[in-house]
Amino acid sequence: MSLVVIGSVAFDALETPFGKTDKIIGGAATYITLSASYSVKPVKLVAVVGDDFPQSDVLLLQEHGVDTEGLQVKAGEKSFFWSGKYSTDLNSRETLQTELNVLADFDPIIPDSYQDCKYLMLGNLTPQVQRLVIQRLVNRPKLIVLDTMNFWMDVALEELLTTIEMVDVLSINDEEARQLSGEYSLVKAARKIMAMGPKYLIIKKGEHGALLFCKNKVFFAPALPLEEVFDPTGAGDTFAGGFIGHLAATDDISFDNMKRAVIHGSAMASFCVEKFGTERLINLTKKEIEARERQFAELVNVEPISIEA
Repeated sequence: MSLVVIGSVAFDALETPFGKTDKIIGGAATYITLSASYSVKPVKLVAVVGDDFPQSDVLLLQEHGVDTEGLQVKAGEKSFFWSGKYSTDLNSRETLQTELNVLADFDPIIPDSYQDCKYLMLGNLTPQVQRLVIQRLVNRPKLIVLDTMNFWMDVALEELLTTIEMVDVLSINDEEARQLSGEYSLVKAARKIMAMGPKYLIIKKGEHGALLFCKNKVFFAPALPLEEVFDPTGAGDTFAGGFIGHLAATDDISFDNMKRAVIHGSAMASFCVEKFGTERLINLTKKEIEARERQFAELVNVEPISIEA
């Protein structure tokens, strides 16, 4: 089923307690499309880069089943760049440098071949750009998923709320859910946020798993305890890619299948953090992914307790 992803394709420079990198490929759409590509092909990309972006990285995306017809390359301009340093426990990070470059005036162009879009993933960008993509599709997709962040709640709340009204699924972390709703309880926060428009809400809790809400139903997926976590960059986007990739591949948006999509997304995110950047997401095998999903299933598989009279 046709899946369109919009977001940033960029350069990152990362520093964690386990090492540091020079400029490497990054950006929300990069992680989302690579993750989704293990479920469905092609994944149709809408993004923008400068002419400093290596053709080898474009080919890498294409080799993973990403359709790059919607990737704009701006001559004489530079790609978006972000540099960050993580704390010792990897739970917080400091932004060292941000250069918007081509993202500063990004005008998303939807190729005609993308107009059959049935599933739409709006990666983290300005709410105005996210809304433009929805408006430029001739037909409304079967499912629209939106990812955003607290920055837009700080500087463009009204624009964000208008965009949120237009989507089916909102994906944010627990801190963002509390800020958006004004509620500390995540159950109360979910109720308020879903009243803003989305039918479903995903609240990501990092190393503590993820929650899926729909009306009065809640599903919790734990995070997999890993021996080594090198770099959490892109984990949320990788989760989102796995989530919508599974839904697009199965063409089933029931709550039960969304629960399976959350598990698949969590499994994909657990690979992401094992290496720097996108390194661990390159050339995964079906066997590896299935084994990781079984590990997640085992975390919540409890034998019934027999109570003798």
